[in-house]
Amino acid sequence: MGSIELLPVGRRVAYWRARRKLSQQVFADRLGKSKSWVDKVERGVRALDRLSTLQEIARVLRIDTAVLVGRDVAPVGSAGRVEGVDRIRAALSRYDIPLGKPADCGLAVPVDRMLRDVAYAWTAFQYARYPQVLDLVPDLLTRAQRTHADTPVSGRVPLVEAYRITAALLIKLGDAELAWLAVDRAMLAATGDRELVAAAAVQLGQVLRAFGRAREAKSVMLAAAYRIAPPVIEHGVPAELSMCGTLLIQAALAAAQDGNEATAGELLDEAAGMGERVGDGRDHHRTGFGPTAVDLARVAAAVEVGDARGAIVWHEKATSRAGWRWLPAEHRAAYLLDVARAYLNVGDAGNAARVLTEAERTAPAEITYRPVARDVLAEVARDPRAPTTIAQLAATLGVG
Repeated sequence: MGSIELLPVGRRVAYWRARRKLSQQVFADRLGKSKSWVDKVERGVRALDRLSTLQEIARVLRIDTAVLVGRDVAPVGSAGRVEGVDRIRAALSRYDIPLGKPADCGLAVPVDRMLRDVAYAWTAFQYARYPQVLDLVPDLLTRAQRTHADTPVSGRVPLVEAYRITAALLIKLGDAELAWLAVDRAMLAATGDRELVAAAAVQLGQVLRAFGRAREAKSVMLAAAYRIAPPVIEHGVPAELSMCGTLLIQAALAAAQDGNEATAGELLDEAAGMGERVGDGRDHHRTGFGPTAVDLARVAAAVEVGDARGAIVWHEKATSRAGWRWLPAEHRAAYLLDVARAYLNVGDAGNAARVLTEAERTAPAEITYRPVARDVLAEVARDPRAPTTIAQLAATLGVG
């Protein structure tokens, strides 16, 4: 969580609302307030000076009231995770290359070797081997920077990809602030190459949504999507369509987070047209984009706007596709967390536990390392109807 305990109470509310994947409108509805009231609270325009109001907000956000008033502790997590993030922070804080004084005398890694190393890190990420990626990333960043300094043109691709994988991992681990630094570096390094900018923009959209900056995320994602889009969709190559479609998905999720269900649907329909042309089983730019990915995004968008029953209907369709099993383990497990939330929202703890168990079986680290996953696990485990396997998992991970 980093410095969240130092934020004003309104920013804390925004942070936890985003953690709970609630749009301002859905959050307002659950509080019995207007969306404008929530927006003013989060911006600090309206003070929260009544204990009863703080308690009601904490109840909806499923946190202790003390978290909102400044007596919170960092979220549960392993010492290895914290140490790994600290090493990444140190790597991102070094400016040896631009200052002309490299930290060691190692030679620059050839670009082709650097590309293989980055590809290996992405593969580990897609298999949700987060501890391994945590260990790889600090050195990967240092070597990618050195390669780029030695070979600025061809070395730009592995550098951008190293920053992208770093940002993607930090988003998973709940450190949006540090992820923003990594993705900002990626965007700067990619400047001038529309394909690289579009690829880095995917993680930028994720970071902005993690901070609850939904409108800004939608605007930036649409600009990036239409910049990479081919002039005639029918003539677009799969790599272009995959990138554009993925950015449209990010824009749709941002619209849903902002409570704009109609816009989210329109953007997903546009992405679906591109998905049909690309087909399933492709993974251009590490997007996994295709018809199944669009259907999964429809589920996530439905959860965002509070349409849990609609999300469950889309879930049944999405997982019946052959492309479901072709998606990376990380993608499937992360998606199943959204489905678990949908089942919780309709009071079906049994099915929430079932899909959460499937997520843990698909990618154990998705549950162990992701704060949002541990939040969902804690909520399922508190239900008296939850199976003992869930209770045991929660106890093992110290989640309660």
